[in-house]
Amino acid sequence: MTSELFSPLTLRSGQVLKNRIAKAAMEENMADDGQLPDGQLLSLYQRWAAGGTGLLITGNVMVHAEALTGPAGVVLDEHAPLEPFIEWAKAGKSGGGSIWMQINHPGRQVASDMPGVVWGPTDIGVSLGKHSSRFGRPTAMTPQQIHETVARYVVTARRAEEAGFDGVEIHAAHGYLLSQFLSPLVNKRTDEWGGSLENRARMLLDIVRAVRAAVSSSFAVAVKLNSADFQRGGFGADDARQVIEMLDHLGVDMVELSGGSYESPAMTGRPADDRTQAREAYFLDLAKDLVKTSPLPLMLTGGITRRVTAEKVLDSGVSVLGMGTALAITPDLPERWRQGREADRGMRPVTWPDKALASAASMAQVRHQMRRLARGRKPKPGTHPAIALISERRKQQRALRNYRAWLAKPRATEA
Repeated sequence: MTSELFSPLTLRSGQVLKNRIAKAAMEENMADDGQLPDGQLLSLYQRWAAGGTGLLITGNVMVHAEALTGPAGVVLDEHAPLEPFIEWAKAGKSGGGSIWMQINHPGRQVASDMPGVVWGPTDIGVSLGKHSSRFGRPTAMTPQQIHETVARYVVTARRAEEAGFDGVEIHAAHGYLLSQFLSPLVNKRTDEWGGSLENRARMLLDIVRAVRAAVSSSFAVAVKLNSADFQRGGFGADDARQVIEMLDHLGVDMVELSGGSYESPAMTGRPADDRTQAREAYFLDLAKDLVKTSPLPLMLTGGITRRVTAEKVLDSGVSVLGMGTALAITPDLPERWRQGREADRGMRPVTWPDKALASAASMAQVRHQMRRLARGRKPKPGTHPAIALISERRKQQRALRNYRAWLAKPRATEA
């Protein structure tokens, strides 16, 4: 087999990844009091760091305290104390690899029982049939709110560098705020942020430009982008190709390709339109086309579990492969590959016909495994998805009470 899997990669910023294997972002939803990383999250990242990955990308860190993807989400804004993030960065780098912080705003993908704000490019809500009421009804962002949100990304990125992280990944995929602006199905604005792809990409490009200017030249700036939304008439592969070309001129180090959203959960292998049902490397066919024209290194995430698949991904021209679920079950999988071994077993598949519920159960299963790793226990991939989902919802109810109380308190700006 080719040795490229364990060869270093030098990025535009000069940062060197020790190999081509990355832990892709998985939303841990494990914040402690104050929406901060705690000892369990640090323990989780120490286990991953010891497993041989060249790059760890955190689960999404929120740039806006009033807009969270879940009640136990981590927030890094101007008010947050920096020490817990310094310790998080140290834990992530303890194995000799790099750690990037994924930074994000949920936009309209906010649960209806969450306090705070539900924003979007327009007031079009998340459409999940009988599950649509799970999400709040969004209000269209004003120009001032857009500019303030751009500034929030800059604050989070700058403070991530101060904490010792090696880079940030700006999340513009999976139906979150920046993905919503990119989508012609969601973004029906008629001003400078709507209409043409150039306008729909404006917010993302402004954030990237401002972040790059605010951090040092050696600090990596990456973007997570859908290769496609997997919704008819939505953001597609040709749109992705054009956005990658736009990002090339802004000092971006790498673009991670994924796909889907809550409405079409292709990232869990269950898109709404059934155009990808691959068992592994869900988005490889799209990536093969994009890599032909991409001026930037591409990272591909989605369903990679075996070394032979990883090698296939790199042979296609992709520079880095990302894994999520596989590393939640086998945190030392890269080291196993180096030794010629594979994972002992995979996650129990969720084959429920209700795709929205199946996606939620899949994510609950993954979080269940991450919590076991964080407590120093072995993963238990055979856990029934219904049990994982019920347990997750109970934890989220407790976290929601804590988040409501925290959000109601005044916060002082951290010096």
